[in-house]
Amino acid sequence: MKINRYIDQTLLSPTATEGDIIALCNDAKRYEFQTVCVHGCYVPLASQLLKNSIVKVCTVIGFPLGSSSTEAKVFEATNAITNGADEIDMVINMGFLRSRNYVSLLKDISDVKAAIGKHPLKVILEISNLSKNEIIRACEICLDANADFIKTSTGFSKGGATLTAVKIIRKTVKDRAKIKASGGIRDYETAMKYIDLGVERIGTSSGVEIVSEAAVVDTV
Repeated sequence: MKINRYIDQTLLSPTATEGDIIALCNDAKRYEFQTVCVHGCYVPLASQLLKNSIVKVCTVIGFPLGSSSTEAKVFEATNAITNGADEIDMVINMGFLRSRNYVSLLKDISDVKAAIGKHPLKVILEISNLSKNEIIRACEICLDANADFIKTSTGFSKGGATLTAVKIIRKTVKDRAKIKASGGIRDYETAMKYIDLGVERIGTSSGVEIVSEAAVVDTV
């Protein structure tokens, strides 16, 4: 698969304008990225702009802290699907995880997954805030909740994806869930390091640059 089809081209700045979203979607169509990832308020616009393309619409819920109620997350997710979203990226409740309130954490994820059905659910762990053991436990709970992807980071915390964390996630989930690496991936070389580890999706705001660099490498 070509690298453009790994990319969730992302624009989650709180100051993003409608014009920014239009430009994002135009780039996504031109380079045939896998998805655009936008805030829920822009899902209808992105869905309209991409309706005749192969690019899907992804949105985030409980973002970026993950501490909203399960009921609020379920509403956000179902509302986004109604408005045209194809995929959902939800932030894990780190407070539940660190409190070892695994029952509530499982319910938080499984309720969202049940609400969106066949639509892919990516659960964001925010690895920079978690220990190795917490990452492993979070992955196990995501599997129990039938999450489709484990995602490393929001890009809004103290750190993004790391190769070490992806190795831990892959060892834990094996082939039972896919992995999305995000946060700090801005060039082709870095993206390929994650893909070589088995990552199926790259979340980045630098998709155009990555694909452009890939084209140069392919001609050398």
